[in-house]
Amino acid sequence: MSDQNNRQRDRDFDFETQPGIPSKLPEGEEILWQGRPDAMALARGAYKINWILGYMLAIVVWRAGGAYADGGTSLMLATALPYLALSVAGPAVVYLLAWAQARSSIYTITSARVIMRIGAALPVTYTIPFVRIGTARLDLRSNGTGTIAMELTEGVRLSYAILWPHLRPWFARETQPAFRCIADATHVARLLSDAAQAKLNEPVVSRAAPSGMPVAAE
Repeated sequence: MSDQNNRQRDRDFDFETQPGIPSKLPEGEEILWQGRPDAMALARGAYKINWILGYMLAIVVWRAGGAYADGGTSLMLATALPYLALSVAGPAVVYLLAWAQARSSIYTITSARVIMRIGAALPVTYTIPFVRIGTARLDLRSNGTGTIAMELTEGVRLSYAILWPHLRPWFARETQPAFRCIADATHVARLLSDAAQAKLNEPVVSRAAPSGMPVAAE
């Protein structure tokens, strides 16, 4: 029991060997790309900051218009200013949340797998070998940012709540982890596709077996 407790304490104090990588990569595996979400793109895409701002400004106009009809310009200004302050503060808080999420997250593509270190309050690291990725889909925006969602093979299930917002929206039953709102998404998608294809096409190396014995592939 003492040895088990010691091992647990060792794991509790493990630190990343380099940003976004939970442990030293095996020999022959190399990092091909690392990045993180663009904070403003994440605020727009995941946190819907534009919708929130538009909604709050609509409330300002509605309340100010009613006040103007009742008491003229002075009452309109007195009524509108507090709502206007809220319409600035609300989106500012939303952007701060998106910035913190983007700042704390690191996406990595190696020559063998995808690694996602995510989470602002409680960091979590997901490692997804290429063999577990069925397909990858790119949702590209006009400014070049985009989301690369990865559909996992059957039997692989990840928590929607823990992954959010680093996932494909509205796919709660079959959660698809995603590089969310990254810059130069087309280049990253091509790199991921090429790396996965190269890994999956690697020849299988088998051990030499004694004469007369079958050869078992590793």
